Amino acid sequence: MYSKEILSLDDVKRVAAAAEAEAKRNNWNVVIAIVDDGGHLMYLQREKVQLGSIDVAITKAKTALMFRRPTKFWEQTVADGRQGYLALKGMLPIEGGLPLVHNDEIVGAIGVSGVQSFQDGQIAQAGVDAL
Repeated sequence: MYSKEILSLDDVKRVAAAAEAEAKRNNWNVVIAIVDDGGHLMYLQREKVQLGSIDVAITKAKTALMFRRPTKFWEQTVADGRQGYLALKGMLPIEGGLPLVHNDEIVGAIGVSGVQSFQDGQIAQAGVDAL
């Protein structure tokens, strides 16, 4: 029998608070989405940003979780000419999605959308660093 780490709501709130603080520090309005290890939404925050960023943030989080790596990796892979990855279901190769790792286990992911993708990534990293 295996045992596994899971995100608590307190963990999620800590990650979200750190990401929100980074966004506020830079006066960036964004959507912050956090999913659990099954890709289910645990947290969503939207502040003065376009509605389209809601689905983008969620999909970035799910992409980081399902492919077990930052979405920036996929953005660069596609930019390098590997266009076939665009056909993968649920793939969003745009920076701003990061896995949440605890004790070497992926326990969820964060996705951010609303500003430039490298800025989304900066906000997401602040959340990751809080875990």
